[in-house]
Amino acid sequence: MRRRGARIALQYAGVLFVAIVLNFALPRLAPGDAVDYLLPPEAAGEVTAAQRESVLAQYGLGGSPVAQFGSYLSRLAEGDLGVSIRYGQPVTEVLTERIGWTLLLVGGALALSTLLGVLLGFFAAWRRGSKSDTTSLTGVMVIDAMPPFFVGLLAILVFSVSLGWLPIFGALPATEASGLALVLEAGQRLILPLVTLTLGFVGTVYLIARASLVGELQEDYVIMAEAKGLSPRQVRRHAQRNALLPVVTITLVGLGTLIGGAAVVETVFSYPGLGRLIYESVLARDYPVLQGAFLLLAVAVLLCNFVADLLYPLLDPRLRRPVAQ
Repeated sequence: MRRRGARIALQYAGVLFVAIVLNFALPRLAPGDAVDYLLPPEAAGEVTAAQRESVLAQYGLGGSPVAQFGSYLSRLAEGDLGVSIRYGQPVTEVLTERIGWTLLLVGGALALSTLLGVLLGFFAAWRRGSKSDTTSLTGVMVIDAMPPFFVGLLAILVFSVSLGWLPIFGALPATEASGLALVLEAGQRLILPLVTLTLGFVGTVYLIARASLVGELQEDYVIMAEAKGLSPRQVRRHAQRNALLPVVTITLVGLGTLIGGAAVVETVFSYPGLGRLIYESVLARDYPVLQGAFLLLAVAVLLCNFVADLLYPLLDPRLRRPVAQ
């Protein structure tokens, strides 16, 4: 077990290094640079090459790409992510201000989509082939096929514009609310982004849970349990416990899907999380923030995948047994 964990950790360390390289290169492949944002449009044509290089050097963006990458690695080893071009603050401070909102949104969506997906998937599996199974499967697949930005815009149109039930954008009110009123207002503004992101992932969990339980119901131990006279409730408990194994994996691995969807959802609702920050940083060519945000998201996704790799053998004893030669 320890040897397997060490091998997996080494593999993920290699993947992390590749992610760091891509994280450094991709923002620089985009057209334009940070100077275009720092200077007013009328002065952009008057800047000399030396002045442009001097401005970039202030933010660690001067010199050749190789020199920049070496400097980036050395600062990264010290925990220094640089200074934001747009905000003029350390990147760690900018990320700290936004990460809480993303954790709230993604964590809530992960919990809701997993719970709803498992309940609906197991309900459909026990009634496979029935009208309720077909109806739920069709509905979930239709919702799952809709892009998150479309679902978000549709939610705004219906619940904010037409009905006026919920706020359209933001996470906190502009008024001087405090205490319970502030919590309730923040909760109202969280509803639409949370529902939109949940709908984007619940279909995946539903399909995995349904397929897993349908497969378990065809196993020999289920047939044997029924032949022994076990009650349907006892048979259901055993089958559902085994069917949860793939759901645990897809929940942890699917965090990357939720993070990607959160970037779109936060932009649609102007929600002040990491997704919105990435969108603003792309417009501003804020390379340090982009590097810090992408690195943080990459580490989160890799960590969840790493936990899934280590957790799965603990949940399924069959994977801990040596394969017979």
